[in-house]
Amino acid sequence: MDKIVECVPNFSEGRDKQTIDAIADAIAETPRCRLLDVDPGNSTNRTVYTFVADPDCVVEGALAAARVARERIDMRWHRGEHPRMGALDVCPFIPVAGVTMDECVEVSKRFGKRLADELGVPVYLYEESAILDYRKKLPQIRKGQYEAIPNRIVQEKWKPDFGPAGFVPEWGATVTGARFFLIAYNVNLLGTPNQAHRIALNLREAGRGPEEPGRFKDVKGMGWYVNDYNLAQVTVNLNNYLVTPPHILFEAVKEEAAKLKIAVAGSQIVGVVPLQAILQAAEYYIEKEGLFILDEDQKVRLVVERLGLNSVAPFDPKAKIIEYIIAEAPDEPLAGMSLRSFIQEVAGRSIAPGGGSVSAVIASLGAGLGAMVGKLTLGVRRFETVDAEMRALIPPLHEAALALIPMIDADTDAFADYVAAQGLPKNTEKEEDFRNAQLQLGLKKAIEVPLSIMTLGDKAWDAMMGVAKYGNIASRSDVEVGAKALEAGIWGAYRTLVNNMGDINDPEYRKKIMEKADAVRGRATENCQKILDILEKRSA
Repeated sequence: MDKIVECVPNFSEGRDKQTIDAIADAIAETPRCRLLDVDPGNSTNRTVYTFVADPDCVVEGALAAARVARERIDMRWHRGEHPRMGALDVCPFIPVAGVTMDECVEVSKRFGKRLADELGVPVYLYEESAILDYRKKLPQIRKGQYEAIPNRIVQEKWKPDFGPAGFVPEWGATVTGARFFLIAYNVNLLGTPNQAHRIALNLREAGRGPEEPGRFKDVKGMGWYVNDYNLAQVTVNLNNYLVTPPHILFEAVKEEAAKLKIAVAGSQIVGVVPLQAILQAAEYYIEKEGLFILDEDQKVRLVVERLGLNSVAPFDPKAKIIEYIIAEAPDEPLAGMSLRSFIQEVAGRSIAPGGGSVSAVIASLGAGLGAMVGKLTLGVRRFETVDAEMRALIPPLHEAALALIPMIDADTDAFADYVAAQGLPKNTEKEEDFRNAQLQLGLKKAIEVPLSIMTLGDKAWDAMMGVAKYGNIASRSDVEVGAKALEAGIWGAYRTLVNNMGDINDPEYRKKIMEKADAVRGRATENCQKILDILEKRSA
Protein backbone atom coordinates (compact mmCIF):
# COMPACT_ATOMS: atom_id res chain seq x y z
CA MET A 1 0.00 0.00 0.00
CA ASP A 2 1.39 3.40 -1.01
CA LYS A 3 -1.25 5.14 1.09
CA ILE A 4 -1.99 3.70 4.51
CA VAL A 5 -4.82 4.81 6.78
CA GLU A 6 -5.32 3.21 10.17
CA CYS A 7 -8.86 2.73 11.46
CA VAL A 8 -9.54 1.93 15.13
CA PRO A 9 -13.28 1.27 15.57
CA ASN A 10 -14.41 0.72 19.17
CA PHE A 11 -17.48 -1.50 19.50
CA SER A 12 -19.59 -1.80 22.64
CA GLU A 13 -19.20 -5.55 22.99
CA GLY A 14 -16.39 -7.29 24.80
CA ARG A 15 -17.98 -10.48 26.10
CA ASP A 16 -19.81 -12.25 23.28
CA LYS A 17 -17.10 -14.07 21.34
CA GLN A 18 -19.33 -14.79 18.37
CA THR A 19 -20.08 -11.10 17.89
CA ILE A 20 -16.46 -10.11 18.43
CA ASP A 21 -15.31 -12.66 15.86
CA ALA A 22 -18.05 -11.75 13.38
CA ILE A 23 -16.95 -8.09 13.39
CA ALA A 24 -13.31 -9.12 13.00
CA ASP A 25 -14.19 -11.39 10.07
CA ALA A 26 -16.12 -8.60 8.36
CA ILE A 27 -13.03 -6.39 8.44
CA ALA A 28 -10.56 -9.12 7.47
CA GLU A 29 -12.70 -10.24 4.53
CA THR A 30 -12.95 -6.74 3.05
CA PRO A 31 -10.60 -6.51 0.05
CA ARG A 32 -7.27 -4.78 0.76
CA CYS A 33 -8.04 -4.37 4.47
CA ARG A 34 -5.51 -5.81 6.87
CA LEU A 35 -6.74 -6.56 10.38
CA LEU A 36 -3.89 -5.89 12.81
CA ASP A 37 -5.35 -6.33 16.26
CA VAL A 38 -8.51 -7.31 18.14
CA ASP A 39 -8.50 -6.33 21.82
CA PRO A 40 -11.65 -7.29 23.76
CA GLY A 41 -12.22 -6.28 27.38
CA ASN A 42 -14.64 -8.18 29.61
CA SER A 43 -14.89 -5.54 32.35
CA THR A 44 -15.20 -2.68 29.87
CA ASN A 45 -17.51 -4.73 27.62
CA ARG A 46 -15.77 -3.15 24.68
CA THR A 47 -13.57 -4.36 21.83
CA VAL A 48 -11.01 -2.24 20.04
CA TYR A 49 -10.20 -3.31 16.48
CA THR A 50 -7.25 -1.99 14.50
CA PHE A 51 -6.86 -2.36 10.76
CA VAL A 52 -5.13 -0.58 7.90
CA ALA A 53 -6.04 -0.03 4.26
CA ASP A 54 -5.89 2.57 1.53
CA PRO A 55 -8.28 5.55 1.82
CA ASP A 56 -11.04 3.91 -0.21
CA CYS A 57 -10.89 0.41 1.21
CA VAL A 58 -10.63 1.59 4.80
CA VAL A 59 -14.15 3.05 4.49
CA GLU A 60 -15.45 -0.27 3.15
CA GLY A 61 -13.85 -2.18 6.02
CA ALA A 62 -15.35 0.11 8.65
CA LEU A 63 -18.80 -0.11 7.05
CA ALA A 64 -18.62 -3.91 6.86
CA ALA A 65 -17.89 -4.04 10.59
CA ALA A 66 -20.67 -1.57 11.38
CA ARG A 67 -23.23 -3.66 9.49
CA VAL A 68 -22.45 -6.64 11.71
CA ALA A 69 -22.76 -4.48 14.83
CA ARG A 70 -26.14 -3.20 13.64
CA GLU A 71 -27.40 -6.77 13.52
CA ARG A 72 -25.79 -8.13 16.67
CA ILE A 73 -25.36 -5.37 19.29
CA ASP A 74 -28.29 -3.91 21.23
CA MET A 75 -27.30 -0.95 23.37
CA ARG A 76 -30.44 -1.22 25.50
CA TRP A 77 -28.77 -4.06 27.41
CA HIS A 78 -25.18 -2.85 27.40
CA ARG A 79 -23.30 -2.43 30.68
CA GLY A 80 -19.54 -1.91 31.10
CA GLU A 81 -16.82 0.07 32.82
CA HIS A 82 -15.90 2.16 29.77
CA PRO A 83 -17.82 5.32 28.76
CA ARG A 84 -19.94 4.67 25.65
CA MET A 85 -22.79 6.06 23.61
CA GLY A 86 -23.17 3.70 20.66
CA ALA A 87 -22.84 0.16 19.35
CA LEU A 88 -20.03 1.47 17.16
CA ASP A 89 -18.98 4.00 19.74
CA VAL A 90 -16.11 5.78 18.03
CA CYS A 91 -14.41 5.20 14.68
CA PRO A 92 -11.28 7.30 14.12
CA PHE A 93 -9.17 7.39 10.96
CA ILE A 94 -5.45 8.03 11.37
CA PRO A 95 -2.83 8.86 8.70
CA VAL A 96 0.02 6.34 8.77
CA ALA A 97 1.92 6.62 5.47
CA GLY A 98 1.50 8.61 2.27
CA VAL A 99 -1.71 10.22 3.55
CA THR A 100 -2.35 13.68 4.98
CA MET A 101 -4.60 14.59 7.86
CA ASP A 102 -6.85 16.45 5.43
CA GLU A 103 -7.30 13.27 3.40
CA CYS A 104 -8.28 11.40 6.56
CA VAL A 105 -10.82 14.12 7.34
CA GLU A 106 -12.43 13.47 3.98
CA VAL A 107 -12.33 9.72 4.60
CA SER A 108 -14.12 10.15 7.94
CA LYS A 109 -16.82 12.34 6.41
CA ARG A 110 -17.38 9.89 3.60
CA PHE A 111 -17.66 7.07 6.12
CA GLY A 112 -19.97 9.06 8.43
CA LYS A 113 -22.40 9.93 5.65
CA ARG A 114 -22.55 6.39 4.30
CA LEU A 115 -22.95 4.93 7.79
CA ALA A 116 -25.87 7.26 8.49
CA ASP A 117 -27.50 6.72 5.11
CA GLU A 118 -27.16 2.92 5.02
CA LEU A 119 -27.89 2.06 8.65
CA GLY A 120 -30.15 4.96 9.59
CA VAL A 121 -28.11 6.00 12.65
CA PRO A 122 -26.89 9.36 13.99
CA VAL A 123 -23.23 10.20 13.44
CA TYR A 124 -21.11 12.98 14.95
CA LEU A 125 -17.77 14.31 13.72
CA TYR A 126 -14.92 14.96 16.14
CA GLU A 127 -11.26 15.99 16.38
CA GLU A 128 -9.84 17.24 13.05
CA SER A 129 -13.14 16.51 11.28
CA ALA A 130 -15.30 18.51 13.70
CA ILE A 131 -17.33 21.35 12.23
CA LEU A 132 -18.34 22.89 15.57
CA ASP A 133 -15.69 23.83 18.14
CA TYR A 134 -17.86 23.07 21.17
CA ARG A 135 -18.09 19.43 20.14
CA LYS A 136 -14.59 18.78 18.88
CA LYS A 137 -13.55 16.45 21.71
CA LEU A 138 -14.99 13.01 22.34
CA PRO A 139 -15.94 13.68 26.00
CA GLN A 140 -17.93 16.74 24.89
CA ILE A 141 -20.01 14.66 22.50
CA ARG A 142 -20.26 11.64 24.78
CA LYS A 143 -21.24 13.57 27.91
CA GLY A 144 -23.94 11.67 29.79
CA GLN A 145 -23.17 8.64 27.59
CA TYR A 146 -25.84 6.51 25.92
CA GLU A 147 -28.43 7.32 28.59
CA ALA A 148 -28.29 11.04 27.78
CA ILE A 149 -28.87 10.72 24.04
CA PRO A 150 -32.73 10.91 24.02
CA ASN A 151 -32.73 14.39 25.60
CA ARG A 152 -29.60 15.77 23.91
CA ILE A 153 -30.07 14.69 20.31
CA VAL A 154 -33.29 16.67 19.89
CA GLN A 155 -31.54 19.91 20.87
CA GLU A 156 -30.43 22.06 17.95
CA LYS A 157 -26.85 22.31 19.21
CA TRP A 158 -26.58 18.52 19.45
CA LYS A 159 -28.13 17.65 16.14
CA PRO A 160 -25.88 14.99 14.52
CA ASP A 161 -23.70 15.82 11.51
CA PHE A 162 -25.21 12.91 9.59
CA GLY A 163 -28.31 10.80 10.07
CA PRO A 164 -31.52 11.23 12.07
CA ALA A 165 -31.80 13.74 14.91
CA GLY A 166 -33.66 11.17 16.94
CA PHE A 167 -32.93 8.38 19.37
CA VAL A 168 -32.16 4.94 17.89
CA PRO A 169 -32.34 2.82 21.09
CA GLU A 170 -30.60 -0.31 19.85
CA TRP A 171 -27.70 1.68 18.35
CA GLY A 172 -27.26 4.95 20.21
CA ALA A 173 -24.90 7.21 18.25
CA THR A 174 -21.47 6.98 16.60
CA VAL A 175 -18.59 9.44 16.63
CA THR A 176 -16.11 9.47 13.75
CA GLY A 177 -13.29 11.72 12.65
CA ALA A 178 -9.60 12.05 11.86
CA ARG A 179 -6.97 12.32 14.55
CA PHE A 180 -3.33 11.85 15.33
CA PHE A 181 -2.13 8.38 16.33
CA LEU A 182 -3.61 7.77 19.78
CA ILE A 183 -2.00 5.32 22.17
CA ALA A 184 -4.38 3.66 24.63
CA TYR A 185 -2.20 2.95 27.63
CA ASN A 186 -2.83 1.49 31.09
CA VAL A 187 -0.48 1.51 34.07
CA ASN A 188 -1.16 -1.24 36.62
CA LEU A 189 -1.35 -0.53 40.35
CA LEU A 190 -1.53 -2.88 43.31
CA GLY A 191 -4.02 -0.55 44.92
CA THR A 192 -7.61 0.63 44.82
CA PRO A 193 -9.62 2.26 42.02
CA ASN A 194 -9.83 5.44 44.09
CA GLN A 195 -6.05 5.61 44.30
CA ALA A 196 -5.74 4.99 40.58
CA HIS A 197 -8.25 7.73 39.81
CA ARG A 198 -6.49 10.12 42.17
CA ILE A 199 -3.27 9.61 40.22
CA ALA A 200 -5.09 9.99 36.88
CA LEU A 201 -6.52 13.33 38.02
CA ASN A 202 -3.03 14.55 38.84
CA LEU A 203 -1.66 13.59 35.44
CA ARG A 204 -4.37 14.12 32.82
CA GLU A 205 -4.53 17.47 31.04
CA ALA A 206 -7.98 18.36 32.45
CA GLY A 207 -6.77 17.60 35.97
CA ARG A 208 -9.45 18.25 38.57
CA GLY A 209 -10.84 21.23 36.68
CA PRO A 210 -9.82 24.62 35.25
CA GLU A 211 -8.37 25.75 38.57
CA GLU A 212 -6.31 22.59 39.06
CA PRO A 213 -5.03 21.25 35.71
CA GLY A 214 -2.98 18.08 35.45
CA ARG A 215 0.69 17.66 34.68
CA PHE A 216 0.60 16.52 31.05
CA LYS A 217 -0.77 17.85 27.79
CA ASP A 218 -2.78 15.73 25.36
CA VAL A 219 -3.60 13.15 28.01
CA LYS A 220 -7.06 11.94 28.96
CA GLY A 221 -7.33 9.57 31.86
CA MET A 222 -9.19 8.01 34.73
CA GLY A 223 -8.71 5.26 37.31
CA TRP A 224 -10.59 2.01 37.51
CA TYR A 225 -10.37 -1.55 38.82
CA VAL A 226 -10.05 -4.50 36.46
CA ASN A 227 -11.46 -7.67 37.98
CA ASP A 228 -9.91 -9.79 35.23
CA TYR A 229 -6.43 -8.86 36.45
CA ASN A 230 -7.29 -8.18 40.12
CA LEU A 231 -5.57 -4.79 40.06
CA ALA A 232 -6.29 -1.12 39.58
CA GLN A 233 -5.22 0.80 36.49
CA VAL A 234 -4.50 4.37 35.55
CA THR A 235 -6.03 4.21 32.08
CA VAL A 236 -5.12 6.99 29.65
CA ASN A 237 -5.39 8.02 26.04
CA LEU A 238 -2.17 9.63 24.86
CA ASN A 239 -3.58 11.81 22.11
CA ASN A 240 -0.14 12.83 20.87
CA TYR A 241 2.74 10.60 21.92
CA LEU A 242 5.22 13.19 20.64
CA VAL A 243 3.94 15.53 23.37
CA THR A 244 3.45 12.98 26.16
CA PRO A 245 4.99 9.60 25.35
CA PRO A 246 4.14 6.39 27.24
CA HIS A 247 7.43 6.16 29.14
CA ILE A 248 7.05 9.67 30.57
CA LEU A 249 3.50 8.88 31.71
CA PHE A 250 4.71 5.58 33.24
CA GLU A 251 7.49 7.27 35.20
CA ALA A 252 5.05 9.91 36.44
CA VAL A 253 2.63 7.23 37.66
CA LYS A 254 5.53 5.64 39.55
CA GLU A 255 6.26 8.98 41.23
CA GLU A 256 2.63 9.51 42.20
CA ALA A 257 2.25 5.92 43.38
CA ALA A 258 5.32 6.23 45.60
CA LYS A 259 3.69 9.19 47.37
CA LEU A 260 0.67 6.99 48.12
CA LYS A 261 2.91 4.03 49.05
CA ILE A 262 1.40 1.71 46.45
CA ALA A 263 3.21 -0.50 43.96
CA VAL A 264 3.29 -0.20 40.18
CA ALA A 265 3.03 -3.58 38.48
CA GLY A 266 3.89 -2.91 34.85
CA SER A 267 1.72 -1.47 32.12
CA GLN A 268 -0.33 -2.38 29.08
CA ILE A 269 -0.64 -1.01 25.56
CA VAL A 270 -4.14 -1.54 24.22
CA GLY A 271 -4.12 -2.15 20.48
CA VAL A 272 -1.01 -1.27 18.52
CA VAL A 273 1.77 1.28 18.97
CA PRO A 274 4.09 3.13 16.56
CA LEU A 275 7.70 1.99 16.56
CA GLN A 276 8.82 5.57 17.14
CA ALA A 277 7.11 5.63 20.55
CA ILE A 278 8.96 2.46 21.58
CA LEU A 279 12.33 3.70 20.35
CA GLN A 280 11.83 7.04 22.13
CA ALA A 281 11.35 5.10 25.35
CA ALA A 282 14.45 3.02 24.61
CA GLU A 283 16.61 6.11 24.16
CA TYR A 284 15.22 7.54 27.41
CA TYR A 285 16.21 4.48 29.44
CA ILE A 286 19.53 4.06 27.60
CA GLU A 287 20.50 7.62 28.51
CA LYS A 288 19.06 7.48 32.02
CA GLU A 289 20.87 4.25 32.90
CA GLY A 290 24.04 4.80 30.87
CA LEU A 291 23.38 1.73 28.74
CA PHE A 292 24.93 0.81 25.39
CA ILE A 293 22.42 -0.83 23.05
CA LEU A 294 22.57 -0.72 19.25
CA ASP A 295 20.25 -3.38 17.88
CA GLU A 296 16.63 -2.38 17.42
CA ASP A 297 15.28 -5.66 18.76
CA GLN A 298 17.28 -5.19 21.96
CA LYS A 299 15.93 -1.65 22.32
CA VAL A 300 12.40 -3.00 21.99
CA ARG A 301 13.13 -5.68 24.59
CA LEU A 302 14.50 -3.03 26.97
CA VAL A 303 11.26 -1.06 26.74
CA VAL A 304 9.13 -4.16 27.23
CA GLU A 305 11.06 -4.84 30.44
CA ARG A 306 11.21 -1.28 31.77
CA LEU A 307 7.52 -0.59 31.16
CA GLY A 308 6.46 -4.09 32.22
CA LEU A 309 4.48 -4.57 29.03
CA ASN A 310 4.20 -8.33 29.62
CA SER A 311 2.55 -7.84 33.01
CA VAL A 312 -1.07 -8.67 32.11
CA ALA A 313 -0.70 -10.18 28.63
CA PRO A 314 2.24 -11.12 26.39
CA PHE A 315 3.61 -8.19 24.39
CA ASP A 316 4.64 -9.59 21.01
CA PRO A 317 6.43 -6.81 19.08
CA LYS A 318 5.51 -8.40 15.74
CA ALA A 319 1.84 -8.23 16.68
CA LYS A 320 1.83 -4.93 18.60
CA ILE A 321 4.17 -2.53 16.76
CA ILE A 322 2.40 -1.24 13.67
CA GLU A 323 5.48 -0.98 11.44
CA TYR A 324 6.37 -4.60 12.17
CA ILE A 325 2.85 -5.77 11.40
CA ILE A 326 2.53 -4.10 8.03
CA ALA A 327 6.18 -4.49 7.03
CA GLU A 328 6.88 -6.51 3.94
CA ALA A 329 10.07 -8.47 3.52
CA PRO A 330 12.70 -6.32 1.78
CA ASP A 331 13.04 -7.00 -1.92
CA GLU A 332 16.67 -8.09 -1.63
CA PRO A 333 17.08 -11.34 -3.57
CA LEU A 334 20.88 -11.09 -3.58
CA ALA A 335 21.41 -9.91 0.01
CA GLY A 336 18.93 -12.54 1.16
CA MET A 337 20.88 -15.40 -0.42
CA SER A 338 23.14 -17.75 1.47
CA LEU A 339 26.82 -16.89 1.07
CA ARG A 340 27.36 -19.98 -1.08
CA SER A 341 24.45 -19.10 -3.38
CA PHE A 342 25.64 -15.50 -3.77
CA ILE A 343 29.14 -16.62 -4.76
CA GLN A 344 27.69 -19.10 -7.24
CA GLU A 345 25.47 -16.33 -8.66
CA VAL A 346 28.48 -14.04 -9.11
CA ALA A 347 30.44 -16.88 -10.73
CA GLY A 348 27.63 -17.65 -13.17
CA ARG A 349 27.38 -16.75 -16.84
CA SER A 350 25.66 -13.38 -16.40
CA ILE A 351 26.94 -9.84 -16.15
CA ALA A 352 24.99 -9.14 -12.95
CA PRO A 353 25.58 -9.27 -10.06
CA GLY A 354 28.95 -7.80 -10.88
CA GLY A 355 31.67 -5.61 -9.46
CA GLY A 356 29.34 -3.04 -7.90
CA SER A 357 27.36 -5.56 -5.87
CA VAL A 358 30.53 -7.38 -4.84
CA SER A 359 32.07 -4.05 -3.77
CA ALA A 360 29.07 -3.38 -1.53
CA VAL A 361 29.55 -6.81 0.08
CA ILE A 362 33.26 -6.24 0.66
CA ALA A 363 32.79 -2.73 2.09
CA SER A 364 30.01 -3.96 4.36
CA LEU A 365 32.23 -6.78 5.65
CA GLY A 366 35.03 -4.30 6.27
CA ALA A 367 32.87 -2.03 8.41
CA GLY A 368 31.41 -5.10 10.08
CA LEU A 369 34.84 -6.32 11.15
CA GLY A 370 35.56 -2.94 12.71
CA ALA A 371 32.27 -3.07 14.61
CA MET A 372 33.04 -6.62 15.74
CA VAL A 373 36.42 -5.66 17.23
CA GLY A 374 34.83 -2.70 18.99
CA LYS A 375 32.16 -4.90 20.52
CA LEU A 376 34.75 -7.48 21.60
CA THR A 377 36.72 -4.72 23.33
CA LEU A 378 33.77 -3.07 25.07
CA GLY A 379 33.08 -4.47 28.52
CA VAL A 380 36.29 -6.46 28.79
CA ARG A 381 37.77 -5.76 32.20
CA ARG A 382 41.31 -4.97 31.05
CA PHE A 383 39.94 -2.50 28.48
CA GLU A 384 37.59 -0.63 30.83
CA THR A 385 39.67 2.52 30.42
CA VAL A 386 38.56 2.77 26.78
CA ASP A 387 34.87 1.98 27.31
CA ALA A 388 33.88 5.57 26.50
CA GLU A 389 35.85 5.48 23.26
CA MET A 390 34.30 2.15 22.20
CA ARG A 391 30.77 3.41 22.89
CA ALA A 392 31.42 6.28 20.49
CA LEU A 393 33.23 4.22 17.83
CA ILE A 394 30.98 1.18 17.49
CA PRO A 395 27.70 2.84 16.29
CA PRO A 396 29.04 4.37 13.04
CA LEU A 397 30.71 1.07 12.07
CA HIS A 398 27.61 -0.93 12.98
CA GLU A 399 25.39 1.46 11.01
CA ALA A 400 27.70 1.53 7.97
CA ALA A 401 27.78 -2.27 7.80
CA LEU A 402 23.97 -2.46 7.83
CA ALA A 403 23.48 0.50 5.45
CA LEU A 404 25.69 -1.10 2.81
CA ILE A 405 23.67 -4.32 2.65
CA PRO A 406 20.78 -2.87 0.53
CA MET A 407 23.39 -1.55 -1.92
CA ILE A 408 24.14 -5.15 -2.97
CA ASP A 409 20.79 -5.39 -4.74
CA ALA A 410 20.58 -1.70 -5.60
CA ASP A 411 23.61 -1.93 -7.86
CA THR A 412 22.23 -4.87 -9.80
CA ASP A 413 18.80 -3.22 -10.03
CA ALA A 414 20.37 -0.04 -11.42
CA PHE A 415 22.14 -1.99 -14.13
CA ALA A 416 18.87 -3.76 -14.97
CA ASP A 417 17.25 -0.36 -15.64
CA TYR A 418 20.00 0.47 -18.13
CA VAL A 419 19.65 -2.89 -19.89
CA ALA A 420 15.88 -2.39 -20.10
CA ALA A 421 16.40 1.01 -21.73
CA GLN A 422 18.64 -0.61 -24.37
CA GLY A 423 15.68 -2.71 -25.45
CA LEU A 424 13.45 0.31 -26.19
CA PRO A 425 12.45 0.86 -29.85
CA LYS A 426 14.34 3.40 -31.98
CA ASN A 427 12.44 3.29 -35.24
CA THR A 428 11.55 6.98 -35.26
CA GLU A 429 13.36 10.13 -34.18
CA LYS A 430 10.96 10.52 -31.24
CA GLU A 431 11.50 6.93 -30.12
CA GLU A 432 15.26 7.29 -30.40
CA ASP A 433 15.25 10.52 -28.35
CA PHE A 434 13.18 8.84 -25.66
CA ARG A 435 15.45 5.79 -25.67
CA ASN A 436 18.57 7.94 -25.35
CA ALA A 437 17.04 9.88 -22.45
CA GLN A 438 16.20 6.63 -20.65
CA LEU A 439 19.70 5.30 -21.27
CA GLN A 440 21.16 8.42 -19.68
CA LEU A 441 18.85 8.05 -16.68
CA GLY A 442 19.82 4.40 -16.36
CA LEU A 443 23.51 5.27 -16.53
CA LYS A 444 23.15 7.95 -13.87
CA LYS A 445 21.42 5.51 -11.56
CA ALA A 446 24.18 2.98 -12.26
CA ILE A 447 26.68 5.70 -11.29
CA GLU A 448 24.93 7.04 -8.20
CA VAL A 449 24.55 3.62 -6.55
CA PRO A 450 28.33 2.94 -6.47
CA LEU A 451 28.82 6.55 -5.37
CA SER A 452 26.48 5.79 -2.47
CA ILE A 453 28.54 2.70 -1.63
CA MET A 454 31.64 4.88 -1.55
CA THR A 455 29.97 7.55 0.57
CA LEU A 456 28.64 5.06 3.12
CA GLY A 457 32.05 3.40 3.38
CA ASP A 458 33.77 6.77 3.70
CA LYS A 459 31.76 7.55 6.85
CA ALA A 460 33.32 4.57 8.64
CA TRP A 461 36.98 5.59 8.46
CA ASP A 462 37.23 7.73 11.59
CA ALA A 463 35.63 5.01 13.71
CA MET A 464 37.80 2.31 12.12
CA MET A 465 40.88 4.35 12.95
CA GLY A 466 39.66 4.74 16.53
CA VAL A 467 39.22 0.98 16.85
CA ALA A 468 42.78 0.56 15.56
CA LYS A 469 44.02 2.94 18.27
CA TYR A 470 42.00 1.66 21.23
CA GLY A 471 40.67 -1.78 20.31
CA ASN A 472 41.91 -5.10 21.60
CA ILE A 473 45.28 -5.56 19.91
CA ALA A 474 44.73 -9.31 19.96
CA SER A 475 42.24 -8.62 17.14
CA ARG A 476 44.84 -6.75 15.09
CA SER A 477 44.38 -8.94 12.01
CA ASP A 478 40.61 -8.41 12.07
CA VAL A 479 41.08 -4.63 11.98
CA GLU A 480 43.68 -4.97 9.22
CA VAL A 481 41.39 -7.14 7.13
CA GLY A 482 38.50 -4.76 7.87
CA ALA A 483 40.48 -1.73 6.74
CA LYS A 484 41.71 -3.40 3.55
CA ALA A 485 38.18 -4.69 2.81
CA LEU A 486 36.69 -1.24 3.31
CA GLU A 487 39.36 0.24 1.02
CA ALA A 488 38.79 -2.49 -1.58
CA GLY A 489 35.02 -2.03 -1.47
CA ILE A 490 35.37 1.71 -2.03
CA TRP A 491 37.95 1.15 -4.80
CA GLY A 492 35.69 -1.40 -6.49
CA ALA A 493 32.71 0.95 -6.35
CA TYR A 494 34.94 3.69 -7.79
CA ARG A 495 35.95 1.53 -10.74
CA THR A 496 32.30 0.60 -11.37
CA LEU A 497 31.39 4.29 -11.34
CA VAL A 498 34.20 5.21 -13.76
CA ASN A 499 33.25 2.40 -16.12
CA ASN A 500 29.65 3.65 -16.29
CA MET A 501 30.71 7.29 -16.69
CA GLY A 502 32.09 6.84 -20.23
CA ASP A 503 28.76 7.28 -22.04
CA ILE A 504 27.43 10.17 -19.93
CA ASN A 505 26.68 13.14 -22.18
CA ASP A 506 26.49 15.81 -19.47
CA PRO A 507 29.99 17.22 -18.79
CA GLU A 508 28.90 19.17 -15.70
CA TYR A 509 27.40 16.04 -14.17
CA ARG A 510 30.55 14.06 -14.98
CA LYS A 511 32.78 16.73 -13.41
CA LYS A 512 30.72 16.99 -10.22
CA ILE A 513 30.52 13.22 -9.64
CA MET A 514 34.17 12.56 -10.41
CA GLU A 515 35.32 15.25 -7.97
CA LYS A 516 33.36 13.57 -5.19
CA ALA A 517 34.46 10.08 -6.17
CA ASP A 518 38.15 10.99 -6.48
CA ALA A 519 38.12 12.59 -3.03
CA VAL A 520 36.53 9.53 -1.40
CA ARG A 521 38.93 7.13 -3.15
CA GLY A 522 41.90 9.24 -2.06
CA ARG A 523 40.76 9.23 1.56
CA ALA A 524 40.28 5.48 1.44
CA THR A 525 43.86 4.86 0.34
CA GLU A 526 45.25 7.31 2.88
CA ASN A 527 43.14 6.15 5.84
CA CYS A 528 43.73 2.48 5.22
CA GLN A 529 47.50 3.03 5.34
CA LYS A 530 47.18 5.13 8.52
CA ILE A 531 45.29 2.27 10.20
CA LEU A 532 47.92 -0.27 9.18
CA ASP A 533 50.66 2.03 10.51
CA ILE A 534 48.83 2.50 13.84
CA LEU A 535 48.49 -1.24 14.30
CA GLU A 536 52.13 -1.82 13.33
CA LYS A 537 53.30 0.64 16.01
CA ARG A 538 50.99 -0.84 18.67
CA SER A 539 52.40 -4.29 18.00
CA ALA A 540 56.04 -3.19 18.07
